[in-house]
Amino acid sequence: MSRFAGRTTCLGKDHAIRSVNRMLAQLPGQINDIAAKDTVGFGTSNAQTSPVSGIYADDDVMCTIDGSIFNKSSLSEITGMAPYSPPTKIVAAMYKRYGFDGTLKKLDGDFSIALYDIRKLHLWLGRDRFGVRPLYYARVPDGLAFASQPWALLTDPNIAADTNPRFVAAFAGLHYRTFDNRPEESPYLDILQLPAGSYLSHSERSSAIRPYWQLTAEPDFRDSRDKLAAEYRELLLNAVAQRTESGVKNAFTLSGGLDSSSVTSCAHATTGESQTAYSAVYEDKTFDESDDIHPMLDEKVRDWHPVRIGNDIDLAVEIEELVRRHNEPVATATWLSHNRLCKQAALDGIGLLFGGLGGDELNAGEYEYFIFHFADLKRHQQTQILQRELETWARHHDHPLFPKSPDIGLAELARLTDARAGRCLPDQRRLERYTHALNPDFFSDAFRNLQMIHPFDSCLKNRTYQDMFFETLPCCLRAEDRNTAAVGISQTNPFLDHRLVEFMFRVDGRHKIESGVTKILLREAMRGILPEETRTRVTKVGWNAPAHRWFSGHQLETLRDMAASKTFADLGIYNVKAVIELIDDHAEIVSSAKPRENHMMFLWQLLNLHIWLTLNKTIKRDLSVPTDNSTRMA
Repeated sequence: MSRFAGRTTCLGKDHAIRSVNRMLAQLPGQINDIAAKDTVGFGTSNAQTSPVSGIYADDDVMCTIDGSIFNKSSLSEITGMAPYSPPTKIVAAMYKRYGFDGTLKKLDGDFSIALYDIRKLHLWLGRDRFGVRPLYYARVPDGLAFASQPWALLTDPNIAADTNPRFVAAFAGLHYRTFDNRPEESPYLDILQLPAGSYLSHSERSSAIRPYWQLTAEPDFRDSRDKLAAEYRELLLNAVAQRTESGVKNAFTLSGGLDSSSVTSCAHATTGESQTAYSAVYEDKTFDESDDIHPMLDEKVRDWHPVRIGNDIDLAVEIEELVRRHNEPVATATWLSHNRLCKQAALDGIGLLFGGLGGDELNAGEYEYFIFHFADLKRHQQTQILQRELETWARHHDHPLFPKSPDIGLAELARLTDARAGRCLPDQRRLERYTHALNPDFFSDAFRNLQMIHPFDSCLKNRTYQDMFFETLPCCLRAEDRNTAAVGISQTNPFLDHRLVEFMFRVDGRHKIESGVTKILLREAMRGILPEETRTRVTKVGWNAPAHRWFSGHQLETLRDMAASKTFADLGIYNVKAVIELIDDHAEIVSSAKPRENHMMFLWQLLNLHIWLTLNKTIKRDLSVPTDNSTRMA
């Protein structure tokens, strides 16, 4: 794991070095390397001791990378370098031959890259296709500052710690899907994010952001399901193999679901070895997947580490730790569990942690994807198939809190899609559930105007695209990245191999959902690789955490005291009376057996936001400045 920071400035090399030093002090790990040339400085921090410099520099370029390049073997044929050459050196050689845009297009990996062209006095910043590795930047009067995490940038006196009003309003009262609806923004007003699949070109004369990769609409495959499953299998096996070869002491996050189990089983298939896996298991059985994990332990996993999490958690302490690590409030309670898992993996010396993120999106694994598949069937006048799908959906997935029936399915289709145009609509019911708990002077209707992108003529594909680039996936990738980086390990998600993603966006929805069952093509592709009990399981718990239990007893009393405080009222964000009523209602729901949806998501966001805003009041004062370091001049 390596983090980086950098600065361009017209005030000279020494100023660039001082700025980089201050930024590196806010990144996880120890300062690993600093290099400067002309009026540009780069610096890296690394939580793992390594003799290899984090920065490559020669007479032409200076380059640093946060992340991994998976296709170094094929790139070595182009560059003439050995595959074990430092990725920074490989990227520098590629840049000299293909330019920055051309280089990014040839890279397979999880990365953010900073490259300075010494002769042309030109800075380039690039980010991988799905934004697995973070990259933030800010424009300042004398140049440009950039870093892997936002607090590093706040060390600059020209960059204010003013929060982004849209982000604060969304985090206070909307669903977590809304937080990343503007991928170019950050939680801070002065700080921007480089969007996934994009690069920034910067010189004294001009500065611009351009995409180098994006999904485009292509005709659906017409091949048989067997043939598609065989291609899918090879793509996933290759994606896993590339990543296992690049890692040192690999391990796998394992739930009872298909995605993480498929990744782990593919590693078993490609290496011929049983794997090491970590799982969050809960005292409260609502979200515990221990029973579903056990089939994997019989044949695919040799070393299983269940990280046990009870109901009695000091939420204020753990959330403050998370906020400090993430530099922002954390979207869902799942990431508290993941943080504990990462800590244990780091203690055990794990270097690379594999996950299943992206699998739900590509394989229509979320329950709500049924509705968008129904919309596509209706649009193509597949009346009989639609009726059968509605009936089997209701039969498999009816729930006391979330009832299912064919009529309900059609009503949801009308509410959430414009089926005639293949467009998805915002879920206003979900968005507005807690807006009554917000101060209307702070929360404007404008914050509910979500950006909905529709590059395809399919509701299911458009919903998937929305989730991958504007809703669920960016939020999860960022949280996963912060948790692993904080303890000095890396993470990767083989479902986010761009060839596999491009392939799945040409697969018709009828190969993803059938007879009330999701992930059809993945199930077929994993035949003989996954344990049959796992491959054929229809119901799933879902990757979540029992925060409804965490928010109970004395934890709720602490939350009530916070909500009743003058400090809380002075934020001007919430309707205090409504917040306290929600806390009381949550307590009543959890203590009773009534089939009602609790408020754990709202309470989690409430406590996270309050802690972040409290820390932020003194963040500029509290940022530490290093007293010395080792610096080399390029």
